[in-house]
Order: sequence, then C-alpha cells, then structure tokens
Amino acid sequence: MVLVHGFWHGSWCWSEVVPHLVAGGRRAVAVDMAGHGLYARHPRWFTRQPYDPEAVATEVSPVADVTLDDAAELLLSQVKLIGGGEPVTVVAHSAAGPVLTRVAEQSPDLVAHAVYVTAYMPALGVPAAAYTRIPEAAGDRVAPLVQGDPTRLGALRLDFATDDPAYRQGLREAFYGDVDPAVAEAATALLTPDSPFGIMTGTTELTPAGWGSVPRTYVVCTRDMAIQPAVQRKFIAEADAAFPGNPTSVVSLAASHSPFLSVPGELAALLLPLGR
Repeated sequence: MVLVHGFWHGSWCWSEVVPHLVAGGRRAVAVDMAGHGLYARHPRWFTRQPYDPEAVATEVSPVADVTLDDAAELLLSQVKLIGGGEPVTVVAHSAAGPVLTRVAEQSPDLVAHAVYVTAYMPALGVPAAAYTRIPEAAGDRVAPLVQGDPTRLGALRLDFATDDPAYRQGLREAFYGDVDPAVAEAATALLTPDSPFGIMTGTTELTPAGWGSVPRTYVVCTRDMAIQPAVQRKFIAEADAAFPGNPTSVVSLAASHSPFLSVPGELAALLLPLGR
C-alpha cells in the first residue's frame, strides 16, 4: 500500500497510520509528492529576517514549474519501485487525488485499488482547482488563508512564518480541528509553505479502460473544513455518473481534514481490507 499526502504536508503525516497497517498485515509505505517533503523548495521570505509580508504576497515560488505531469511521473516511479511491477493499493489524501487519478489512467494495471481520503477526484477532465469555486465549496477555511495570486506565484502559498494569532488559529481550524492541540502544533511546524499550483490546474481525460476500470473507494470526512463534505460527495456523484459500471465504494469518518492525525487507528481499519 502506497500512501500519498496532500498539499503542504509530507510523507511524515502518515506516521501514525503505518504502524496500524503493518500490524494488520499490510505492507505500507508513505511517499513524498513532487514539490513536498524532500522535494520541497522553500521561498526566500520563509527564513529571511526581518519578516517581509510584501515578499510573502509577491515572491515567485521555487516550485512554480512543477506540474501534474511531474507529480504523476514521480508517483508512478514510486509505485513501480514499491510494487516491483505488481499492482498496489494507492491511498491519496486531498490534493494528491489528481495525481493518483493520472497514474491510474495511465497505468491501471499498476493500481489494484485507488483510495481517495477526502481528496480531489475530478472525473470530467476538468482541473481540481475548478472545484474550489463551485457553490458547494463556499465557506471553506483554506481559501482565506492563501497568500498572493497563485497564478502569479505558481503556488498555493500559506504563511507559516507569521505570528498573527488569528491566522494561526485559522490554520488549526482548516486542517486540524479535531486533532490534539500539541500534535496540531507539531504538524503545523512541519508544513511546507508552497504547494505547486500546476498540480491543481492540470487535467486528465479519463477512459473506461483506464481510471474507469480501477476499483475505487472514497473516504468521506464529515467534519472537513478544507474540502467540505458536499464537495466530496460531488466528486463521488460525478465519477459514478461518468463510469456507472464501476461505482465508487464510499465509507465515512467523523473526522476533520486530517484523519491520519485525529483518528489514525480508525482510518487504518478502513484501509486494511482494500485491494487485498
């Protein structure tokens, strides 16, 4: 089983889930997505002193050239290496969803089961970014936190250098509303400020023989304030309408956007049987 994190996070976010999966008899490996973790590149303002709010809003991101193609190429290489050429279950959280979708479309023989944990799952050949502007997304807690213009910066940027208590509280509510405060604070300190906007603007044309043939499960997080439940269910409805012969299996967790930190044991229990 290959576990892929969402934007601003890294493979570290699965550290509480992997032991449960291994204890349940599954091999599980968490990997970094392009532009994140060991592939992250921090903008200069992030460590420069004194703090410069103008630079936060204007400095072009060092990951501005990372595209959905790049992210999919990296994930495909990871899947091939980990599975040894055999199909594996791939679990995608949040903005890793479009990356998994591209890999499953290109190489359906290598994805035994595609699992979307409160993730973007466009099924109509439109970019994931389009779903941040639909009526169902109104009121999400992430959009007000994004700094600058993503089309100019080349990234979706969050300001983890600010000491503004209201902003930091907004981060907590958006990502970690039901996570232990100490764990949430530790996780926030590990987040990467820039996530490549190109991953959200890329598109994948889906076919019945590609992504449409791969078994898929969607884990709805009913307390999510980043990708709200109505948006999650829209993904499911559109996928099922596009590929009615291969409907989405749906399970729910009473969790926020980060069930890998708030309910790792429960999340692992849902994942264990998938793709066996």
